[in-house]
Amino acid sequence: MDTKNGERILSYLEKIHHKYEETSRQLMALDIASQQKKFKELSKELARLKPLAEKYQEYVKLARQGAEAGELQKQAEDPEMATLAAAELAELLERQEALLQDVSRMIVADEREDNRNVFLEIRAGAGGNEASLFAADLLRMYLRIAERMNWKAEVVSTAYSAIGGIKEIVLYIRGSAVYKYLKFESGVHRVQRVPVTEAGGRIHTSTVTVAVLPEVEDVEVEINPKDIRVDTFAASGPGGQHVNKTESAIRITHFPTGIVVSCQDEKSQHKNKEKAMKILKARIFEFEKNKRQASIAQDRRSQVGSGERSEKIRTYNFPQSRITDHRVNSRNFNIDFILDGDVNDLMSELLAQHHESVIEETLKGLTV
Repeated sequence: MDTKNGERILSYLEKIHHKYEETSRQLMALDIASQQKKFKELSKELARLKPLAEKYQEYVKLARQGAEAGELQKQAEDPEMATLAAAELAELLERQEALLQDVSRMIVADEREDNRNVFLEIRAGAGGNEASLFAADLLRMYLRIAERMNWKAEVVSTAYSAIGGIKEIVLYIRGSAVYKYLKFESGVHRVQRVPVTEAGGRIHTSTVTVAVLPEVEDVEVEINPKDIRVDTFAASGPGGQHVNKTESAIRITHFPTGIVVSCQDEKSQHKNKEKAMKILKARIFEFEKNKRQASIAQDRRSQVGSGERSEKIRTYNFPQSRITDHRVNSRNFNIDFILDGDVNDLMSELLAQHHESVIEETLKGLTV
């Protein structure tokens, strides 16, 4: 690691240390009995800061030991003692470098974010019926990924096309490190193949958009009841007589952001509303996060795109039996393996490339 980046990381660690101590003082001075919400917030903040605060303390200890070894090397009259001190100093400097490298990885990786459950939304884009059929293929792929990763996947909301494909579907996926891996799925997925409806055997290009929204806790997103409108309506599509005739479906409109969420898969209006509110909070959280990040647009379309063929993160080429992820330039992937949920190699490539591309940019503007 170059000296400039090392200095940036060390400065960042020092700020983290001060904030950790300040948060600890606030927590100790808090009247827990009357301020439960504040206590919970400060406790979470303390837990977030603790790993890096401990790294700072470890670095300070190594730096002190290094200074002592360096002083001993200068003052030693015995050549053998000076050699031992020099060797100890070199080892301590290596440990300091390794610690800063470790911190750089910790800064890029956000354990709290990575371990969130997600709402995964799949929508047919350009391509008509073929796009809806490919959306159904992606649904099966994500269900297989969840099965292989020992995650739990639950369908929250669905809308089918006339030929049995999927116009739109929302999955709730929970488990270990779900967002860490699935966050790379956000974007436009392009398929090139001969549709089952194509009599002439011509290859068509269609797209499906995927959005991955991390689940948030109630304390992270507060919704003013005056800012939303809740409408009820009769559900459509599969589900039987009760679902289709009872006004159990819910549509929630959030006026400040313009976000609209519908949920109809449950027979209970209460359950549909509960799920719709969770999705709404996830979308608002993502919306606000995108506003804070200058590198991306303010609304959710920055994540899923418009569905046009020119916008893509991945191409599924059936005639050549390969998948090209356009963020990984070094190789292609077997289409059968990926669609069957065997994505370990692809995810490893994306994680490695993500780390390399983000770390330098992150170090340019570190904030606590």
